[in-house]
Amino acid sequence: MEQSLVQLLWLGSALAIGLLVGVERGWRNRTLADGRRVAGLRTFGLTGLLGGISGLLANQLGGVLLGLLFLGVAALATATYLSHQRNSSDVSATSLVAMLVTFLLGALAGMGQVEVAAACGVVTTLLLRSKRYLHRLLEQLSQRELNAALQLLVISLVLLPVLPNQGYGPWQALNPYEIWWMVVLIAAISFVGYFLIRIVGAQRGILLTGVAGGLLSSTALTLQLARLSKQQPDLTRHAAVGILIACAVMFPRVLLVAGLINLQLVQPLLWPLVAMLLVLLGWAALIMLRGDPASVVDDMPQKNPLELGSALLFGLLLGVVALLGRAAVEWMGESGVLLLAVASGIADVDAINLTLARMAGEDIVMATAVLGITLASVSNTLLKGVLALSTGDGGLARWVLLPLATAAAVGVGVQWMLT
Repeated sequence: MEQSLVQLLWLGSALAIGLLVGVERGWRNRTLADGRRVAGLRTFGLTGLLGGISGLLANQLGGVLLGLLFLGVAALATATYLSHQRNSSDVSATSLVAMLVTFLLGALAGMGQVEVAAACGVVTTLLLRSKRYLHRLLEQLSQRELNAALQLLVISLVLLPVLPNQGYGPWQALNPYEIWWMVVLIAAISFVGYFLIRIVGAQRGILLTGVAGGLLSSTALTLQLARLSKQQPDLTRHAAVGILIACAVMFPRVLLVAGLINLQLVQPLLWPLVAMLLVLLGWAALIMLRGDPASVVDDMPQKNPLELGSALLFGLLLGVVALLGRAAVEWMGESGVLLLAVASGIADVDAINLTLARMAGEDIVMATAVLGITLASVSNTLLKGVLALSTGDGGLARWVLLPLATAAAVGVGVQWMLT
């Protein structure tokens, strides 16, 4: 008796999946007259139920029966589709494929995999419902963005799995798999950040411009806005706000990357990075209150969402930093690691951040890794001040140097109090 109730639950789930897909298909074609629709609510519901019965029988009689029944449903659905196509200009095969998917999901539910079948049924319905959005997205996708997506898939799904996961070189400090995995991580974050900016729009004001720079490259944005302040001195105050916001956004990015590699780093890094974030945002707010916050900085640096050459260069830099980090530990101890962090942060904060996060708790103590990442963030922040001073308008340094120096001092001070 209990087994029968379970089987009825499986069949009910199969029917529900078919009805769910049928509601979407029927609603889309609701304006068509009866008999003009290839399949509607009842047809999809029955297809899901048939799949459930087939899965139930397959549990007892074997999978051959399920395969034969699927071929029969596929042949019937294809014949119906071809007949409909001769009398209609609609050549879309979406409903045909949806019917076959519904049968298989029903069969999956009939075999007891109700949770998986239900989840796939919901995803199928959402995918069918998102036709206009997906087509609009495809129309707006550029060749450069498509190439970037394919490159990301290549470096993550093709190259990463075949790399050896073991140490090579001096002290076995170079692990190809770990280095490339970190390359993929940074590339993926930049890729997602690019499309967030693409969707929201980076040229709607100073705030979004600064956030965009922090997600993509705060150093590149600092250089661009510094040049802009020299070309258009009336935008100096707004350029300063953009630089400060971009530098502030860098700190959550550092925390995210470190946490993805080593979750234990999040709590000790949180306070110094958040302190620097709040200081810069506070200064940016004060500067905005003294000017027109609605002004727009249109000269946003453009970049490819993902350059494979840049990924390779980052991997090389990461390998060098990893080797130097291990050498610093062997030759000079923890003090050498901290010196390396300060020097590396000037060039790129991500490389030393990833290296120290990977070494934390194994090659170096957690406290040294936290201090090193903080010092790298501080040195990178001070670099932005130097760039603004050397590249921008004379007034830009007045707006930028003090906030950046204050944030760096606060970060170091909070870290010192916590140690």
